[in-house]
Amino acid sequence: MRNQEAKPSYARTVIAYIILIILAFLCLFFFYILIVNATRNHFEIQKGFSALPGTSLVRNFENVMNDANIPVQSGLVNSLIVSGMSALLATYFSCLTSYGLYAYDFKLKKPAFVFILLIMAMPTQVSALGFLRLVDRMHMLDTLPPLFLPSIAAPAVFYFMHSYMQSNLPMELIEAARIDGSGEFRTFNRIVIPLMKPAIAVQAIFSFVSSWNNYFMPALVISSNNKKTLPILIAALRSADFLKFDMGKVYMLITIAIVPIIIVYILLSKYIVAGVTLGGVKE
Repeated sequence: MRNQEAKPSYARTVIAYIILIILAFLCLFFFYILIVNATRNHFEIQKGFSALPGTSLVRNFENVMNDANIPVQSGLVNSLIVSGMSALLATYFSCLTSYGLYAYDFKLKKPAFVFILLIMAMPTQVSALGFLRLVDRMHMLDTLPPLFLPSIAAPAVFYFMHSYMQSNLPMELIEAARIDGSGEFRTFNRIVIPLMKPAIAVQAIFSFVSSWNNYFMPALVISSNNKKTLPILIAALRSADFLKFDMGKVYMLITIAIVPIIIVYILLSKYIVAGVTLGGVKE
């Protein structure tokens, strides 16, 4: 009987590993092709698919970095500023808002929670025109702050933080801090924030990647070439005229653009499993 039970279990394990290998291959295959094409020139890429790297890696890199119309250095810095500030503001203020709704009881607590969740259903494109007019009236067009200041209100991040608090932040700990005379901000910064590190790390990654890949809002707000972010520069490089169009440069710029995302993921990846698992399990 034991051998008969072991065989189906072994078969399921093998099938599971085969499926995981296929999924891993599909995910990594496109990154591999991206890197391979970054090492090939325009004419080699036009010939078709190649699994072997080319010899134009250095030339493509120099062409991208020396292109006067594509300021990669400033674009990289601008994207880092916008994405870093977006991740910081979204995680801190969403955590602070969820703490307020979790740790306090007031009459409009449930309506406030529902209102915040309803904002999640509103697409960015619907409010883009009103936001652009507001930025214009505040004389903040063609500046970076309008790209990261709205991250203070991040409903999706708030919902995750609130769910995580309900599962992993005991009210007894907050009440004990209050009895000891700790102020609310001191309690939040010294007690709540350290306990929320897994959730903060997970949402920091998601917020950073979302802001890093955002093209729609920066394209509306930014007009100066030295203030553009990398997605705008990539789009500008792809839309170049036929004589200046170089697929090798496009793939190289995309490769440069994904390096910071990989670095951020590596630095914070150890919190992802812990954060997602603990955030979805109640005691």
